[in-house]
Amino acid sequence: MGALRLPSLTSIFAVSSGRSSLFLRRSNQLHVRKLTTTTKLFAQTTPATEVAPPESNQKPLAQEQGITPRSQDFNAWYLDVISQAELADYGPVRGTMVIRPYGYAIWEAIQDYLNIKFKETGHSNMYFPQFIPYSFIEKEASHVEGFSPELALVTVGGGKELEEKLVVRPTSETIVNHMFTQWIHSYRDLPLMINQWANVTRWEMRTKPFIRTLEFLWQEGHTAHATLEEAEKEAMQMIDVYTKFSYEEAAIPVIPGRKSRVETFAGADRTYTIEAMMGDCKALQAGTSHNLGQNFSRAFGTQFADENGQRQHVWQTSWAISTRFIGGIIMTHGDDAGLMLPPRLASVQVVIVPIWKKGNEKKEVLDAAVSIKDVLHTAGIKVKLDDSDQRTPGWKFNFWEMKGVPLRIEIGPRDVSSGSVVVSRRDIPGKPGKVFGISMEPSVLIPYVKEKLEEIQLSLLDKAKSFRDSNIVDVKSYDELKEAISQGKWARGPWVGSDEDELKVKEETGATIRCFPFEQPQGPNKCLMTGNPADEVAIFAKSY
Repeated sequence: MGALRLPSLTSIFAVSSGRSSLFLRRSNQLHVRKLTTTTKLFAQTTPATEVAPPESNQKPLAQEQGITPRSQDFNAWYLDVISQAELADYGPVRGTMVIRPYGYAIWEAIQDYLNIKFKETGHSNMYFPQFIPYSFIEKEASHVEGFSPELALVTVGGGKELEEKLVVRPTSETIVNHMFTQWIHSYRDLPLMINQWANVTRWEMRTKPFIRTLEFLWQEGHTAHATLEEAEKEAMQMIDVYTKFSYEEAAIPVIPGRKSRVETFAGADRTYTIEAMMGDCKALQAGTSHNLGQNFSRAFGTQFADENGQRQHVWQTSWAISTRFIGGIIMTHGDDAGLMLPPRLASVQVVIVPIWKKGNEKKEVLDAAVSIKDVLHTAGIKVKLDDSDQRTPGWKFNFWEMKGVPLRIEIGPRDVSSGSVVVSRRDIPGKPGKVFGISMEPSVLIPYVKEKLEEIQLSLLDKAKSFRDSNIVDVKSYDELKEAISQGKWARGPWVGSDEDELKVKEETGATIRCFPFEQPQGPNKCLMTGNPADEVAIFAKSY
């Protein structure tokens, strides 16, 4: 395989101590700057935007060194997996990344599933401009306050100072409302339900590939409704779509629930979330759905005439999943050998590795391997034949295990003679996961492979669910919460604390309320912080 420079990701996705100019030499290029909370523009030499310098003392390829064990250094392990599995590479600007074909294929699988679900639920795809007038962001007070630290601004275009600064899309609620105002006039125009697949720019200072980068890919849905009840139903429907996707396709047992006031999206009345537990027990916000109420429609004057001819503001929602979900898949299922992909999202579900020692064995083995590949491909299974002769079979075994391919089929001269193959499961290491003597006959091989892929899909979910449940601690006091968080676990307990109480927990433990789960225990409880009666439990955890 081609040499990678990704082992330097540890240094690339961090704020550099050095500085290098980003002034663009060509006058017709755009100048982009970072906006602070006080809307003061920093100079363009902000460390987070520096061009990554060549690395003179880079580590050798992680593939030649072996993957850092997860238990030894989870972050180094994560970066090693991204490197070796060829999921991404770093971009020339610090905090950005290039998603490589193998990584992008996972995103395509996510898109394929969600596009079907979006259209089944009445949504249409469209696209909005990447550049948004800064005045749009200012119209909704909590929105501009929440996003100001992350905004990237365009101030020069075509060699001239722009009359109005442009924001590089951090999210699209503002520009969507501007257009909705022009499209919605009557109750007959509602509901209006759209989705777009796009890139987003948020000026993150602490970055991690896939999880938090300056630019990332996502889908964002936006809907407008005549009533609050319709908007709430939509917001709940979409978080349910995300939950089913996580369980059924990604084999990640997320916990759906409602965000606290402190954690609610800037400009929303309510935010719903799916929270996933990673392999280091940190939480990952894997998808969100927001009931925006009338906050944006009032700011932009998005109104409709109801059935009585009265002017009303629309009720709205927005919802999104991004490429950070790929990071969630890596950190949920991966092991010391590398990536482990759930079959339903794997671009290669089965890899065939032919084995021969003598030249006269090569042709018959390859012929059999090609025949098996064609049979599986015809059956709708995503299969790859690794017939390269530059590497040994053992090297190929390790390589495709590291790439997370769910099943491996091995075939050698003896297998050809017996009309059978050896099948190895990625989720069961070593000999326990290897089965000999599986017939090559399509009537046997096809159902066997499909059955094993389904078993792996369910096994990954069960394993992740068991890991999650064993690392959630039920607590009844603040001391118990602090103890659980100090042990790296999630704490679940009754809560009616104030926003100030919640911020105190964050300051003292580093944990935040991840959500108030939809599934709540029955019976009376007392708040772990105040001792007052509490109707709900909340989940606290450290997070990405």
